[in-house]
Amino acid sequence: MFGRLLDVMSDHIDIDAALMLRVREGDRDAFEALVDKYKQPVMNLVYRTLRDATEAEDLAQHVFLQVFKSAQRYEVTAKFSTWIFTIARNLCLNEIRRRSRHPADSMDAEFHGEEDHPARQIEDVTAFSPPDAVLQRELEQKIDDAVNALPEKQRTALLLCRQEEFSYEDIAKVLGCSVSATKSLIHRARETLKEQIKPYLKTGAWNAPES
Repeated sequence: MFGRLLDVMSDHIDIDAALMLRVREGDRDAFEALVDKYKQPVMNLVYRTLRDATEAEDLAQHVFLQVFKSAQRYEVTAKFSTWIFTIARNLCLNEIRRRSRHPADSMDAEFHGEEDHPARQIEDVTAFSPPDAVLQRELEQKIDDAVNALPEKQRTALLLCRQEEFSYEDIAKVLGCSVSATKSLIHRARETLKEQIKPYLKTGAWNAPES
């Protein structure tokens, strides 16, 4: 096991893949380390997709349950982050398809109060400090609404793009499309966000991501 782990590390496989190999050998501490690192990014993606705090939390837990159950079959064929976000996206799409067959199951999601809204806890936009607290609140809500309104592939591509370790190639693998298509999705998402928050650009309180 340790010889193989050293080989993995020498081949520049990311540390998370090495941790997952330890999980495969029954190392619970390694699994906890992966959960601690990825629980917030996974929750962010799932919530942005499902827009239901309770279901997002349940599904995020299911993502890590599937990771744990798949440990014995895990092989280092891609970055761990690519693998886990592919699992998360696939489970989200399965849930969306389930909702389309049973729409009444998730109708209560439209009636969550502000106290149930986790967006402030899982927000992924770049931090900034505008002088006016009211403006900041309005801007955060505007960005939140604009991101949530994006088509699923554009939204997922943009959220993954904000993960520092993700390359275009990694995002393309999660989405199951070409690198050029991925770049196009991210560009369209950014242009849409720029248009939505254009009134705020003049204030200098927000700098939209570059195309």
